[in-house]
Amino acid sequence: MIVAGIMSGTSADGINVAIVRMDGRGLRARFQLLAHREYPYPERVRRAVLAAMNASQTSVAELARLNFLLPELYAEAIQRTLRSTKLTCELVGCHGQTLYHQGEAKPYMGRRISTTWQTGDGSVLAARLGVPVVSDFRPADMAAGGQGAPLVPYLDYLLFRHGRRGRILQNIGGIGNLTAIPAAAGPEMVIAFDTGPGNMVIDALARELFHKPFDRDGAFAARGTANSHVLATILRQRFFRRPPPKTAGREQFGREFATAFLRRCRGMNRYDVLATATALTAESIAAAVRAVAEKASFHDFFVSGGGAKNKTLMRILAERLAPLKLRIATTDEQGLPSEAKEAAAFAVLAYQTWRQQSSNIPSATGAERPAILGKISYV
Repeated sequence: MIVAGIMSGTSADGINVAIVRMDGRGLRARFQLLAHREYPYPERVRRAVLAAMNASQTSVAELARLNFLLPELYAEAIQRTLRSTKLTCELVGCHGQTLYHQGEAKPYMGRRISTTWQTGDGSVLAARLGVPVVSDFRPADMAAGGQGAPLVPYLDYLLFRHGRRGRILQNIGGIGNLTAIPAAAGPEMVIAFDTGPGNMVIDALARELFHKPFDRDGAFAARGTANSHVLATILRQRFFRRPPPKTAGREQFGREFATAFLRRCRGMNRYDVLATATALTAESIAAAVRAVAEKASFHDFFVSGGGAKNKTLMRILAERLAPLKLRIATTDEQGLPSEAKEAAAFAVLAYQTWRQQSSNIPSATGAERPAILGKISYV
């Protein structure tokens, strides 16, 4: 079966499409990446998405319109990809655009609830493409007592488990997330959680201080010096000290965090501010890796996501991880381009759902049981 996966992440910079071929069943399924493409959001759409994320005030009409606008853009992205590659697909897995995610239960109207919202209606996407769509993956895991994230560890385990080598996979998107797979491990031994900010804070400060959408190659950060006092203060915050399972998003590291970060950096030049933000991502990832390395022996460290292109970030990360003697590479080396990985993951999750197979990893999300994820929209 050929499946299209589509992902628009917390950075809200655009749409990633992956076309994959899937055969087989469960964790014995066979995976082949056929094509992948990236499409930026129109600037007006990006501004609207960012304004809606974790918003303290917005209109119901604006949220409803986004819910119907985004699948139109997703459909166009998939159609362009299929036309350019002369492929067809039989199923689509769509993560949608996360507007709010609260993985931990908190008091609300006399109850304790956790909640999540990925906008982008699956019925609209199915109607435009003429094939079934699986979407809204997180709630089924949360209903089973999990945090609804991370979900990509299913793909990590399917593709990267190894009989003799322990492997850590680190995605650096808007948020950083880690999957640790000990050698010869069953899925119940997988450790996975969000490590903290990935590109989110760096991008916000690049826009604020340099009027650029991101720090290309980490060039601005390379001209600055990180402030060790600011770093130490932030890394003492509760999120970084909590054990997994744990998830993060703009609720923890979005606008408010970036504003507070700038206040802490008052008096510093803008290159030092960006260097400090870049070091925060590297240090939080390194701390997470050291924590899991205490539990098992690991050999390989594979990086994916946009942060893999930030040379300054990757240099700092390599320095911090040097004592662990890990072989550091990107997932490209293993045949999965780093920018395609998350979209490919949702193609795999959709396939599993279509085959009525569970695809959460309870040891990663904290769920009480395996769950079949997502909702199917038929044509």
